[in-house]
Amino acid sequence: MQSPNHYDILGVKRNASQAEIKQAYRHLVKQCHPDSQTERSSHETVVRLNAAYEVLGDSQRRRHYDRKINPKPPRSCTQTPPHYRPQQSAKDTDAAIQRWFKQVYIPVSRVVVYILQPLSAQIDALAADPFDDVLMGDFQQYIEDSRESLNEAQRRFRSQPNPAILAGIAANLYYCLNQVGDGLNELEWFSLNYDEHYLHAGQEMFRIAEGLRIEAEIKARSVVV
Repeated sequence: MQSPNHYDILGVKRNASQAEIKQAYRHLVKQCHPDSQTERSSHETVVRLNAAYEVLGDSQRRRHYDRKINPKPPRSCTQTPPHYRPQQSAKDTDAAIQRWFKQVYIPVSRVVVYILQPLSAQIDALAADPFDDVLMGDFQQYIEDSRESLNEAQRRFRSQPNPAILAGIAANLYYCLNQVGDGLNELEWFSLNYDEHYLHAGQEMFRIAEGLRIEAEIKARSVVV
């Protein structure tokens, strides 16, 4: 039996933008949600909508899906050799520590705080009426702004290797950024299908991220530079 076409399920064209796909999914799920009282839909319909958006809502999975339903002849490609960073010399350790704190740790920590702190206020504002398009639009804008900030923080984190003595702090930041990214994904799912499970999951991931950030801060204070 042929699998359903995800584009048809969401009612979008093959060349639809990611924004159009997100808008179509949110519109359909909102109609299906029992609290919206717009129309009744079967559980199977919601499952199909979720499955379609899980693929088309992710650009990488969408490209894989497009190749699957419309395969093209393979093209030759040249593999780029991996890039290796030179190992730090002992005489540059102190300067490297100072540079890493200034250019990586401090700006990344600030971005994390910038993302995490507004969540409670955002949820309180949205609680007035989650189905209000203006309120939900503000919440989605917060998620989009946070994702842009997270991308910048991740770029900074990868911009230079951490000195060995700061490995513990770097590890905390790494897992903190991962939790923030996963939390934003959960919050975005909530903004699309109004399922509070995703909201609670996002809040929990943000709580873990804050704990990791605090651990990194405590470790940073103990390092004499």
